[in-house]
Amino acid sequence: MGRNGPTLYDVAERAGVSIATVSRVARGIGDIAPGTRERVMAAIKEMGYRPNQMGRALVQRRHETLGIVFPGLRGPYYSEVIHGFEVEAVGNANSVLILGTELIPHATEQAIALADRADGVAIMGGSAVDDREIERLARRGVPVVLLARDPLPGCPAIRVDNRQATRDLTSHLLGEHGYRTLCFVGSIDGAPDAAERWQGFLDAHRDYGEIPPEAPVPVGLEEWAGAIAGHSILSQPILPDAIVAANDEIAFGIASVAASRGIRIPQDVALTGWDDIPLSRMMTPSLTTVRQPMRELGAEAARALIAMAGGREVSCDDRVLPTTVIYRASCGCRRASGDLPIGRDSDVVQLGSAHGKGGGDGP
Repeated sequence: MGRNGPTLYDVAERAGVSIATVSRVARGIGDIAPGTRERVMAAIKEMGYRPNQMGRALVQRRHETLGIVFPGLRGPYYSEVIHGFEVEAVGNANSVLILGTELIPHATEQAIALADRADGVAIMGGSAVDDREIERLARRGVPVVLLARDPLPGCPAIRVDNRQATRDLTSHLLGEHGYRTLCFVGSIDGAPDAAERWQGFLDAHRDYGEIPPEAPVPVGLEEWAGAIAGHSILSQPILPDAIVAANDEIAFGIASVAASRGIRIPQDVALTGWDDIPLSRMMTPSLTTVRQPMRELGAEAARALIAMAGGREVSCDDRVLPTTVIYRASCGCRRASGDLPIGRDSDVVQLGSAHGKGGGDGP
């Protein structure tokens, strides 16, 4: 036990449950089995547990801390979002708590426990956190902002335009370059962004009266997964005209396999990505992709949480940040459009595209 009496951890150990379960029972929220609730209440009474200063701080909103929950913490996309969130939070005298739910068996309970230690929490799409518990947090008065997913009642969302941007990108491949056999690489299960990009891919095929593939190539969103997909796709006797990757990391993996097999991009197969992480412009050939404001996503989430924690209303329940298609050499365009110095994260003007597979008399 702690010097000032039993702690949340002590009660959890005595009752044989998680600290999140003890917290929920003590506050009377959540769906707790009657037997579990009785066991926890008995342990609380027997040990004389009282909420500590942290619990009182939650009520008084004095944590000066913001939380953010991700599906995982690997890769440049998440690091950019975290950077934007952290800069805004620290600039407003808040520290940051980060939770990655990948491989965590009780992600919802962990997220609730995180919310107990913060003045507000941002939850990213794909995180294994139950929607009903998110709504309960909001009804309890905890500021919650959703990232890269649709809003829930009481929970504003900040996201980007995935569907239309991918529709524009795919239309460029079909209309400007004349490609006809395209494949989409990236799993859409549990990945709202990738699912919306797949819909944009299908929209463009409908626009041009073309028959799309029946389903995406279902691989994860990491570079190694792209390499697995690359080995499968590029070993076929007939290559697709173009590969639309759900993100830049998948595209990098495919590009590495193409180079090892002597397959030329874009002469033998065109390739595109999504996100416009800094390495995309340094790939050879440079990667055609969609630029999204990753840092701004994080910064906007932090601003919204700070406003909500201060009792101010957020002006928009569903804010969609703009995206921009960036045409580079990997799709067959001769000259890059709209590139910014590395490290910049802002919107640009779309300049145009080339015609014909492998390049032409375009930009």
